[in-house]
Amino acid sequence: MRRRSLLLATVPAGLVTLAGCGDDKSDSSKESASATPSPSPSESGPSQAPAPKIVDGPLPAITAGVKFDEKPTVAKGTVEPSAQLAVKTVIPGGGQTVAENDYIQANYLGQIWATAKVFDNSYDRGTPLVIQLAQGSIIDGWRYALTGKKAGSRVQMAVPPTWGYGTQGNAQAGIKGTDTLVFVVDIQATFNAKSSAKGTDVTQDDAALPKVGTNTDGKAPSIEVPKADAPKKLVANYVIEGDGAEVGAEDAVLVQYKGVQWSNGEEFDSTYSRQALTSFSLQQVVKGWSQGLTGKKVGSRVLIVIPPDLGYGDNPPQGSGIEKGATLVFSVDILAKM
Repeated sequence: MRRRSLLLATVPAGLVTLAGCGDDKSDSSKESASATPSPSPSESGPSQAPAPKIVDGPLPAITAGVKFDEKPTVAKGTVEPSAQLAVKTVIPGGGQTVAENDYIQANYLGQIWATAKVFDNSYDRGTPLVIQLAQGSIIDGWRYALTGKKAGSRVQMAVPPTWGYGTQGNAQAGIKGTDTLVFVVDIQATFNAKSSAKGTDVTQDDAALPKVGTNTDGKAPSIEVPKADAPKKLVANYVIEGDGAEVGAEDAVLVQYKGVQWSNGEEFDSTYSRQALTSFSLQQVVKGWSQGLTGKKVGSRVLIVIPPDLGYGDNPPQGSGIEKGATLVFSVDILAKM
């Protein structure tokens, strides 16, 4: 499993009605994609600190890697850092504006102000961070500094302990409770409850399978279940084919989804209805999801038809409204790989 980020405070909720049910990982519903053990510091819970004042500086110079999405080199701080949150848009982007509680996809580097010691960076891992800018999900410095910025921007910030890891610091990462932290963040994309797949529509010409709507306006797509017997084997077909990286069997993903039962077409779960995206590891959901999404491309919408033996069988989650032995039909938009 790849190393995870330093920046996690708590873990965003996973796919509650799917995770761990119907296979041998019954306890993993309490976890989510980002729960992979990290050698990096994390907060124990939401900060109670008041909102900081955003100031222009001081900020140490970026001396190399000055282009967007290049690994930067940042000088050591040579003066006393501000007691407030110093933020600078180094490269302005022209993409969607980031709002609080959005998910962002970003590359970043973090180092200690006084020593320039780099304690974490995503560039060397080769995988950008995907995380929610929500209280309790990420350190407050990021939440305040990046809200209102645009995708495509490079943002530099200096985060005092109050809005970082607090007076306890994190010994494992070499961060003391008095350390101001410097971050350079390249915001690649932002996602919210209206995000959809982006790609090419794929012909749906099998009359024996459900037909899924191809709207990309952030509204829930329609799912038309045919008056036919449900398939006995897993179906996982593109509805919209994206051009992103393929999802691996051990990856975590950020998704929009809608689920209905084959027998009656009734919706039993949907991120659209909750108006909240969800993230999870493919190792922590029912087998139909993990098998159906493995190998699919980021940016795609996928029809997944899950027979009972790869779903919940005769043990559906209590209160879910799912019938025993139900075949389940999902539309899943793969927004990002985490």
